[in-house]
Amino acid sequence: MVCKSAGMSMINGAIKVSRSVVLRYGMAATFFPMEPMFERCWAEIDLDALRHNVAAIRAALAPGTGLTAVLKANAYGHGLAPVAEALHDRVEAFAVASVAEALTLRGAVPEAPVMILGPVLPEEREWVVAHGFYPMISSQEEAAAFAALVPEGEEPLDVHLAVDTGMGRIGVWKTGAVAVAEAIAAMPQLRLAGVSTHLPVADDDPERTQEQLARWRHLIAEMEAAGVKPPMVHALNSAGVIRYGLGEGEESNGNLVRTGLMLYGIAPVPEFQPQLEPVLTWKTRVSLVRKIPQGRSISYGRTFIAPSPMKVATLAAGYGDGYFRHLSNVGAAVLIGGKRCPVLGRVTMDQTVVDVSHLPEVAVGDEVVLIGRQGEERLLATEVAAWAGTIAWELFTAITGRVRRVYLNG
Repeated sequence: MVCKSAGMSMINGAIKVSRSVVLRYGMAATFFPMEPMFERCWAEIDLDALRHNVAAIRAALAPGTGLTAVLKANAYGHGLAPVAEALHDRVEAFAVASVAEALTLRGAVPEAPVMILGPVLPEEREWVVAHGFYPMISSQEEAAAFAALVPEGEEPLDVHLAVDTGMGRIGVWKTGAVAVAEAIAAMPQLRLAGVSTHLPVADDDPERTQEQLARWRHLIAEMEAAGVKPPMVHALNSAGVIRYGLGEGEESNGNLVRTGLMLYGIAPVPEFQPQLEPVLTWKTRVSLVRKIPQGRSISYGRTFIAPSPMKVATLAAGYGDGYFRHLSNVGAAVLIGGKRCPVLGRVTMDQTVVDVSHLPEVAVGDEVVLIGRQGEERLLATEVAAWAGTIAWELFTAITGRVRRVYLNG
């Protein structure tokens, strides 16, 4: 069914508003017929920027290296299903953190290979076997538990062996990895499709990371000498891709990489940032403009006292939307009219106050950028996260569900 009215079109029950569709994905999809102008706080997700970043990542890899797009935590807050749909024909596989995320992804892209990076709970294993997800195995006992669930006569379950070479989070310790790999390879119900490890300091300790990767390459050579040759070998995360992705021949660090943050346009290694386009722009609106006299206090705790007469704007966003309370009184700013406007006093649950004394014109309803570009100015997620004393990963994933995601260039 197709119908059009007042700038909206409905196709097979989905409401489309001008150039973008506002979607919220869960167990079922709900479509919201709203333009950003009616929103108090929203995030615009540019799918063209996402596709650009995939091309930039490919350019940083040795020829023939496969790309796994990491979509855990709702695609780093960008929306798991829409991101998967935009990338399904541009990457070799997807990776998520849990079976629940894997099921959501499979619902959006039915044929997609899905890797589960986190340990699978015992009661979730049947779902992994039934849907053919790729679990990360951290022990021979875990492998045997999966093998026991594969029905006789059916195709073996593809599994990946996680090896701990220094991350200390999951995986069999490196000295026992060859023996566990041999044991898995001998189980007829399983197929050792891959071997992986993770780099804890690829962004800030090159010497330690080079040593870790050298041990990793030696371990893979030991496996191959023992007759175990998994088709997929992967160690590099986003920072690893930037610093070590072009290794070839004897220096190859694997034939598959797992990229998360840089996929969304933020480089964990700053010098690579010009190659990427930030995917998410986080916006809100001015809800009130006032002039206050010298000595007037702003927000809870009276932590800011006006040193002189000021013009201030109240914004329709706060920590209930994910704009961290830690952005209070630390020099954080937002963009209004393409200008940086300092945050004043404490960020509250639903509102934030900023200084607009330097703006000749500002009005209720004006668009405000919390993360992203406005005019010639830009606030990268890394900069905002640094003000809050955290990292871009946490900032993205903390943007709450009441912030609508608007998808552009679908």
